[in-house]
Amino acid sequence: MADTDSNPTPTPAPVPVTPPQEHDLSTVAAELESPNTENKDEPPPPPPESEEKDLKAETSEDVVVVVEVEDKDKDKVEDDEKQHKIPQNLVSFKEESNRVCDLSDSERSAVEELKKLLTEEVKDGEFSIWGVPLLKDERTDVILLKFLRARDFKVKDAFVMIQNTLRWRKEFNIDSLLDEDLGDDLDKVVFMHGNDREGHPVCYNVYGEFQNKDLYDKTFSNEERRTKFLRWRIQFLERSIRNLDFTPGGINTIFQVNDLKNSPGPAKRELRLATKQALQLLQDNYPEFVAKQVFINVPWWYLAFYTMINPFLTQRTKSKFVFAGPSKSPDTLFKYISPEQVPVQYGGLSVDFCDCNPDFSMSDPITEIPLKPTTKQTVEIAIYEKCIIVWELRVVGWEVSYNAEFKPDAKDAYAVIIQKATKMSPTDEPVISNSYKVGELGKLLLTVDNPTLKRKRLLYRFKIKPYSD
Repeated sequence: MADTDSNPTPTPAPVPVTPPQEHDLSTVAAELESPNTENKDEPPPPPPESEEKDLKAETSEDVVVVVEVEDKDKDKVEDDEKQHKIPQNLVSFKEESNRVCDLSDSERSAVEELKKLLTEEVKDGEFSIWGVPLLKDERTDVILLKFLRARDFKVKDAFVMIQNTLRWRKEFNIDSLLDEDLGDDLDKVVFMHGNDREGHPVCYNVYGEFQNKDLYDKTFSNEERRTKFLRWRIQFLERSIRNLDFTPGGINTIFQVNDLKNSPGPAKRELRLATKQALQLLQDNYPEFVAKQVFINVPWWYLAFYTMINPFLTQRTKSKFVFAGPSKSPDTLFKYISPEQVPVQYGGLSVDFCDCNPDFSMSDPITEIPLKPTTKQTVEIAIYEKCIIVWELRVVGWEVSYNAEFKPDAKDAYAVIIQKATKMSPTDEPVISNSYKVGELGKLLLTVDNPTLKRKRLLYRFKIKPYSD
């Protein structure tokens, strides 16, 4: 079987597994809701910790940003969550180069040998895979490397895998599947949103959606519905892959985020049946498509399951896994994905399919400020012309007080309270959006007071718009 580094849309929930045979590690990994199983010995990565980043002041010609910090008690620092047996990794996986010139002599020889075998296979016709015509340009090398790495550069094994994949794609009628209308019931279960810091597209898998009994029954309750789910899953995967760049220096893998909040446990029979069927196809026909697997909102039972199957996973597989409990999840995502690219529901400021704040998009950078326990911080934005300033601000989980005011530079002028000091609770709107029409020179002051013993993170961004009467 192929390694399940093959699946940018992992299985809906982990299920009990049988210890795999040699090289059959893909089933185990995928049933851990992860397709990232490969066969190269590398140590796995460390769990990301909250990072205190230097203030990256966003400036324009007429705006200066200064941050003032009042530290009430520097000694009172307490982690926001004591993680319970979160898997510890040592070294993060690093993707190999797909440029032939960067390969070892033996790897280059394997590529050439496989290419010769493939030339004989397709001599009587033209074949393509994932939208890439085979043997037409350098993109073929990237595709061949995926199969070779899935088979430890064993050329004959990789060739058999390609043959089987080409045969299956024809039988499954992949080309027509791309245009098939399978509905939008699962759009909130699996969706693409933004890119990670290295440019990989990010796929979010939200397993808690299957707690909805109607959705679960509609998706898995009988063989016909499970078959439709399988076709939807392959269709989503194919459409996602078609957006990748298969040139040797391009992005041709996907960053996976697996949200396990309220995820169904491993006892769902219908889901197990759908999982088993999907895994067989994904592991055999989609090698090497995952850059990183990040599991957030990890429950205790999932960690127990991971501990059980951990001995059967290769070091290379585990090097792509990152786990985070609920309170560590936003900081973990920010380690790999910029906050402006992270959806609001996961701690960022990106809102997809929404016109609620049209002033900002994923291309507008965010400034991150560490907010220490029992600390007040003020963002000071100096303004040197008449304008309209708009801003967004959030502290993940809130439990802070926030106020905004404009202080004119003119002597004896009164400060204007834009928002009086307000206690923000976890149930409040996650993001504050506001604007102020500046008619005189002065400073906009945004103040956040963290009275708790928890370390937090302040995120904000602003824009200057033309003044209008």
